[in-house]
Amino acid sequence: MVINVFQIAKQKFLEHFNNMNKKHNEYNMTTAALAVAKENLHKNGYLDLEVDPTLDLVAEINKLKKEKNMIILAHYYQESEIQDVADYIGDSLGLSQKAANTEADIIVFAGVHFMAETAKMLNPKKTVLLPDLKAGCSLADSCPPHLFKKFKAKYPDHVVISYINCTAELKTLTDVCCTSTNAKTIVESVPKDKGIIFAPDKNLGAWLIKKTGRDLVLWNGACMVHEIFSNEKITKLQIRHPEAKFIAHPECEAHILDKADFIGSTSQLINFTQENDSKEFIVATESGILHQMQLKSPDKTFIPAPPNNTCACNNCPFMKRNTMEKLYLTMKYNLPEVTLSNEVIKKGLPSITKMLEISKAAGL
Repeated sequence: MVINVFQIAKQKFLEHFNNMNKKHNEYNMTTAALAVAKENLHKNGYLDLEVDPTLDLVAEINKLKKEKNMIILAHYYQESEIQDVADYIGDSLGLSQKAANTEADIIVFAGVHFMAETAKMLNPKKTVLLPDLKAGCSLADSCPPHLFKKFKAKYPDHVVISYINCTAELKTLTDVCCTSTNAKTIVESVPKDKGIIFAPDKNLGAWLIKKTGRDLVLWNGACMVHEIFSNEKITKLQIRHPEAKFIAHPECEAHILDKADFIGSTSQLINFTQENDSKEFIVATESGILHQMQLKSPDKTFIPAPPNNTCACNNCPFMKRNTMEKLYLTMKYNLPEVTLSNEVIKKGLPSITKMLEISKAAGL
């Protein structure tokens, strides 16, 4: 009997020892993998670590939010799973307003790089995280600051209005930013005797010329997502769905906007689909927006406008770089972090705060 008790105790000790040894090895492996992931962070853009496929990511993300006083801000173009776990989902104006007023210690931006930069400029003392640093923006890339500086020098008396979809460095060369929601209001806030340079989106700029009657000097930039919609395919869709309303974002080309029943920012497009009596909508913007449209109007049908390729809908490859796994890892390890120099923040922030002030005064 004594032998049996001794053998049982010995077996339990060995099991405990083996478990402890296994956990120690796993810890060492995790520590080593994390060190390698950190070393390769800027090359990859994200923490390249394996995530247990059985892990309940939604539960873990919500747990981390509470433990670290984090807020997740997500753009409408993010994957539906990310939108569902976010604390706030919005367009560029709404996200800027939310970032400016948050009491969270850490801002996790589920969007693209310029959005996280804007949040950092508004919250220089807070940590701002982005799941993938390579979640860039073709529109922002189309306006290199060093070239724009030379362009701006040709019009020394002009006010510079930059679409918020631009780099932090470009904002240092900007008098006031705008979003597609408040662009008309921002342009109209400039005295009529002052010339205006509008950057970087030539399509939004051309639409604003029509809407405001102002003569804007346009930088030749564009968003690749909104420039590849197929006029022919949209026409065929309209023939197949004669009762559908065709709605479009003002970043689209003029020949697409000319066909639209309604033109507006992402939030304005969503509001229109809620308020309009139509049961079908053909939507010309990034397809991630359809998730919120469907949630808010489950009895309606939303059809993504097709691009000039073999895809049925139009996805932004930069927005889609963010995944639930990357979101979880960035929250767990507080990396990757978006940082800006004090000089860039000091020079660029006034263009954002001025935009927010004008928007507030206009009730936007």
